[in-house]
Amino acid sequence: MALRAIQEALSVPHQRPRPDRATRRRMRRRVRVAGLAIDPMTEGEVVDHVVETLKRGDGGHLVTPNVDISWAASRDPEVRKIIEGADLVVADGMPLVWAAKLLGTPLPGRVAGADLIWSLTEAATFYRYPIYLLGGPPGVAGAAADRLIDRYPGLLVAGTDTPPYGFEASPESCQEVRDAVVAAGPRLVFVGLGFPKQDRLIAMLRKDLPGTWFVGCGSAISFAAGAVRRAPTWMQRAGLEWFFRLLNEPGRLARRYLLHDLPFALWLLTACLFRRLFS
Repeated sequence: MALRAIQEALSVPHQRPRPDRATRRRMRRRVRVAGLAIDPMTEGEVVDHVVETLKRGDGGHLVTPNVDISWAASRDPEVRKIIEGADLVVADGMPLVWAAKLLGTPLPGRVAGADLIWSLTEAATFYRYPIYLLGGPPGVAGAAADRLIDRYPGLLVAGTDTPPYGFEASPESCQEVRDAVVAAGPRLVFVGLGFPKQDRLIAMLRKDLPGTWFVGCGSAISFAAGAVRRAPTWMQRAGLEWFFRLLNEPGRLARRYLLHDLPFALWLLTACLFRRLFS
């Protein structure tokens, strides 16, 4: 099953309607790995792109796929469609960076959502773009906002919100979340509800705020608040951040990492190596 998923992920994607000229230029630069089209950009280039589009009054949707998201995309066409519809897709996972290198189409490096929440917020502070934090356990979004303000005095925080567990199943709760974000009028929204829940919500919110950038950031809000510890830098660079998180949250992450993500990563790297050697 895992091998078939990898083979499908490495195959040529289905034909899609011809995009406009600007989109074609961007797509030509994209690197295909694990069945996903990834933008070969550094963290600084991502920040520059977001700022430039905000200056024009345009927004967007940023996805940072890791191994877990790539595994889900290999099994669910709807999940893959969400990623394909994003404006920016950058690799938040060292196995994806390694796989791209094995395929001979290297990426400049990993761009983690947990890092982007700081660098994008720094840019938002400089340009006076208000931000909004949506997600995390109760109280965490507010704590993250406080820590961001401490680091970047003058930051405009349009609001924070922690929707209750299962809110997406209630039309009334979804509408409350939507109304709160729209009323706040942010230009940059970090949505940390887990993929693909956060990205489905982003798709709904973008209709109301076309000039706002939405960043699906997973646990980045909890990291920024200090509620969850990040791995040491050397473990991040070595691709072992997943192992650090597993040691700290075994009950929540053991099944995901050991039964899904680790086998997928091994099959992905093996498939890319064989493709490099025999193509």
